[in-house]
Amino acid sequence: MFSRSLPPTSGDRVAPAVVALRPVGLVVGILVLLSATTYTVRDPLYLALAGAAGSSSLWGPVAGLVAGKGLLVLVAVTAWLVVRSWRRGRRVFWTLAAAGAGVVGAYVTSEAVKMLVAEERPCRALVVRTVLACPPPGDWSWPSNHAVIAAAFATACVVAAPRTAWFVAPVAVSIAAGRVLAGVHYVHDVAAGLALGVLGVVLVVLVARRCTTLVHKSRA
Repeated sequence: MFSRSLPPTSGDRVAPAVVALRPVGLVVGILVLLSATTYTVRDPLYLALAGAAGSSSLWGPVAGLVAGKGLLVLVAVTAWLVVRSWRRGRRVFWTLAAAGAGVVGAYVTSEAVKMLVAEERPCRALVVRTVLACPPPGDWSWPSNHAVIAAAFATACVVAAPRTAWFVAPVAVSIAAGRVLAGVHYVHDVAAGLALGVLGVVLVVLVARRCTTLVHKSRA
């Protein structure tokens, strides 16, 4: 979730920021590797984490709050950037618009993958006391939609305003961790969700950048 802004060009609608592909690839690669390695130990890892949070009077409520309401923080930051960019600089605004399309695309992709894979939720497959109520049957586990959306919003913020990375990236990771501790996801669910969220936004921003460049060239 890294980016480097282009210098302003002519016109109000300047192309989205250039995404540094190497750091993005590293982040996505680590998350995919984490998802693959934790899958082999998904049950004992889940029972250890969710069980500890479920029996804790301190970490249980914290995990439930972060897992259930954490996305509102990222939505608020994104909304603040949208309002600010509309008033101060349309280049960032159009970057956010492209990234917003990536957020939607990542979520739709996540839903499609969940329906195809149809992995049972751990809170239904295993016996454990969970912080949050287990979702109803048919609400599948892999990948985690919350993790996808959290990573997508965080990536949108970082691509448009790199200085927000220090805040939004830990929030996204905390939301993903909270979903596991609250008992509604495996670790590999949230790791894959984070990877999908980052990748979905980055790809759409790159496509938007390419299309905008072609438009500028055709006008020239």
